[in-house]
Amino acid sequence: MIDMNGKVALVTGGASGMGRIIALRLAGRGARVAIFDLNEQGLQDTTAGAGAITAYRCDISSLQEVEARVAEVMEQLGPVDLLVHAAALMPSHQLSEHSHEGMEKLFRINYFGTTYMVRAVLPSMQARGSGRIIAFGSIAGIALVPKMGAYCATKAAVNAYMEVLQNEIRDSGVRAHLVCPPAVNTPLVDQTLATDTPGSIKESKESGRLADPEKIVDAIEKGVAKDKDIIYPGEARLLYLWRALLPGLWWKTVMKFEQ
Repeated sequence: MIDMNGKVALVTGGASGMGRIIALRLAGRGARVAIFDLNEQGLQDTTAGAGAITAYRCDISSLQEVEARVAEVMEQLGPVDLLVHAAALMPSHQLSEHSHEGMEKLFRINYFGTTYMVRAVLPSMQARGSGRIIAFGSIAGIALVPKMGAYCATKAAVNAYMEVLQNEIRDSGVRAHLVCPPAVNTPLVDQTLATDTPGSIKESKESGRLADPEKIVDAIEKGVAKDKDIIYPGEARLLYLWRALLPGLWWKTVMKFEQ
């Protein structure tokens, strides 16, 4: 990834999965790292082996809490040079059975959590004329699957938000990258496996075909180093092309897993 030695990085979802991997890598390269999450044990586990990581319990679905915690980071560590927004929620339910409360919670965390985090760090970056934002959308916002309609909708919203943001701030000195990973073998996928799992994801888990998180982070780092606006790591680009060019075949294939 970019040189972060002596700089400040803020990573959401840092208690597990790719957020933890990224936080540890940044700390190992000399960055002062802040991590946000609600999983207190996970926060402790991430910070245990890295003195350069400071953990903050933060509910990213709360604008007030995000603004307060980001202000703490800036006061204690300094202005944020890099935001990596990886936090998300991923339960699975058929749309006819997914409660309105559950869908609203998904949007508060996945979509509004993204906007809250971006807006909390962007003004300072723009004032300095430098900074970088890496936000996790998902290939699920493009290559849709049954039983994940609400999650797909939140990630489609994140994908759109970040692509527009990239172009609105392109001349400001601040760079924004959208990451659209495929299904990755992390605790986030475990959330969908614990609910009404899409057959395609269940099959990928059982067959060992879920993407390796370390390799996905490697691909993200390469994409950022090449200054790509949108990064499709692993098999995500293939899924993007399949869904875009052959939508009928896409739906026929994913629905077969539900039979």
